[in-house]
Amino acid sequence: MIVTVTHYLVLAAVLFSLSVAGIFINRKNVILLLMCIELMLLAVNFNFITFSRMLGDELGQIFVFFILTVAAAESAIGLAILVVLFRTRQSINVEELNSLKG
Repeated sequence: MIVTVTHYLVLAAVLFSLSVAGIFINRKNVILLLMCIELMLLAVNFNFITFSRMLGDELGQIFVFFILTVAAAESAIGLAILVVLFRTRQSINVEELNSLKG
């Protein structure tokens, strides 16, 4: 069996759909929301890599490198904020976060 561009695009579409569904279904846990956002970025990276290989250009792979760098920084900062939030509120429920409005 030969893996074609269509297989990669279908995989990226499935990952993206799962992440969007996870965001809409899960409205309570911030950690799962962050994981769904990371999954969404992974689906976008699959598309960049697929089109980069199809066109024979390395620019898509360079974009993936920068996306992974930004995603790692976003995860680190997001988890740090969650730790501080959990220490002050003793909960990371998304519905309780709207009480932070000033």
